[in-house]
Amino acid sequence: MTTLPERTDLKRIHILDPATINQIAAGEVVERPASVVKELLENAIDAGAGSITVDLTASKESITAIRVTDDGCGISPADAGLAFVPHATSKITTLDDLHSIRTLGFRGEALATIAAVSRVTLVTKIKGSGAVCGTRVIVEGGRVLETTGTGAPDGTSVLVEDLFFNTPARRKFQKGRNSELAHIHDICEGICLSHPAVAFHLSYNGTEQLVTDRTTRPLDTIARLFGSEVIRDLVPVDASLPFLSLSGFVSRPSLSRKDRARMIVSVNQRFITSPAINNAIKEGYGTLLPKDRFPVAFLNLEIDTTLVDVNVHPTKKEIRLSREKEIREMIGKSVRDALLAHDLIPAAGHPAAMMPLDSEPVAAPVKTYNLSPHPGPAAVFECTHAGTAATDQRLRQTELSVDPEPTYLVSSLLPAIEVIGEFSGIYILARTKDDELLLIDQHAAHERILYEQVTGQALEARPSQELISPVVLHRTPGEAAILKDLLPALALEGFILEGFGGDAFLVRAVPVVLGRIEETTIIDEIISDLVSEDAAQAVTNRERITRIVACRGAIKAGTVCTREQCQRIVDQLRRMKNPFTCPHGRPTMIRFTRKELDTMFKRI
Repeated sequence: MTTLPERTDLKRIHILDPATINQIAAGEVVERPASVVKELLENAIDAGAGSITVDLTASKESITAIRVTDDGCGISPADAGLAFVPHATSKITTLDDLHSIRTLGFRGEALATIAAVSRVTLVTKIKGSGAVCGTRVIVEGGRVLETTGTGAPDGTSVLVEDLFFNTPARRKFQKGRNSELAHIHDICEGICLSHPAVAFHLSYNGTEQLVTDRTTRPLDTIARLFGSEVIRDLVPVDASLPFLSLSGFVSRPSLSRKDRARMIVSVNQRFITSPAINNAIKEGYGTLLPKDRFPVAFLNLEIDTTLVDVNVHPTKKEIRLSREKEIREMIGKSVRDALLAHDLIPAAGHPAAMMPLDSEPVAAPVKTYNLSPHPGPAAVFECTHAGTAATDQRLRQTELSVDPEPTYLVSSLLPAIEVIGEFSGIYILARTKDDELLLIDQHAAHERILYEQVTGQALEARPSQELISPVVLHRTPGEAAILKDLLPALALEGFILEGFGGDAFLVRAVPVVLGRIEETTIIDEIISDLVSEDAAQAVTNRERITRIVACRGAIKAGTVCTREQCQRIVDQLRRMKNPFTCPHGRPTMIRFTRKELDTMFKRI
């Protein structure tokens, strides 16, 4: 009988110490500085605050301190110390309370877990008590160091410093200062919109960043956060159903985005993230929006609390819905009904009437044909296009870096190609010497040419051209924070931007590769693409900028080119190192052999 060797590495099960438990819990609740801001704001709202102030302090690298001050009910001296004990809460008492939660916080973990990984100073006084003295509690790494009386106004102030000071691994993986600021702005915007009756004030290193007033009109809050120009494109939504009521605003199709960042939703006044609800809103638009565009929406749903589980995520940022299918259908129908009750035709001169909705730039061609009722001898009448001169200018720009007699042309990856026509201002029809038919996507082809022209330049700063009239760009605070991080990379690519007060930027120069800027909206489009794209993708900022510049600078789909211009695109494409796809991986051309065509027409 074989005897198993004795295990010497077995460890006995034991109970973790409270400090370790608190740090593990903190990892679930406190992901980043924005998590601290969210928890403290929700506590202040639950305390009945009418005014809340958030003061951020930061170094060049990170957020160093967060102070949230409110004029809410305050905390008694007896309860002030209990506030930092795990699972201590004033918001629920029994298990049944979890089925009818109306407060934002209820777990009794926020202050305890924040204090476990930071240094916290709490100053509070019961509102209306008439007492002169309040209570101050100082906690470090979960240990209460001091509880004393102190002079204080009514309400509560919580100062959080040195976040993750005792968990260096967590601190190491925090994003940069501006990225964290952007997350904090997103949290504040969502909470401001879900509680317009509360006045908010956000400052950063003493500079005012966001201010809202107490109001009964949500439109006032939207205007303060996103600008009054957004208001004209919003449609009110107001629906009441058996277990759901919906109120707020959605945008006309003329106002859309490439991402869901402006779909801000609250459920029972809780700012949440819900793919199901976002999808329901988008479904309400049906074919009014392209599949890759998303509306702007500011909606609050009041749902029977027995149908909403807000306890599925430690940070309470996600919810689970019972009867989800019915709720989605109701939301979609309410949005659709609200939209169809209004005139959705964009006004002349509206930016959406001039800018494409698709992710690929599209130009609307203007064609003229010989429509004489008594035509002469058979002839080919080529369409004309007002943008022919602009197309020539773009093609000359991409020819600047193309050697007319390159040494590697003999080994081009593409055969000799002869253009025979174009279709719909999108596709070039061409043939090869082997009698093959090629359909070439003119935008994808020119995008590839521009991309290789830019990446083929020296790695140092690429040349730029000064604009005759600088362009002013206005951004939301969150977008401005992202853009500030991108300024060095933009400068390397030839975009010279500088701050212009608040969240505005002045564009003084653009890359030479873009040629002469005829319409300044292209600059705004490029910057919008940069701040809306997913920054987590596995490419550098410089690569992202290069791809976007190539896309926006290329000849647009829908631009009718002459046969000579089509041939120039093809000749330039043949000189590329990778002529087969655009920078995003879409094919530049599709081939049809004579045999395949014969098969399609049943000649074989």
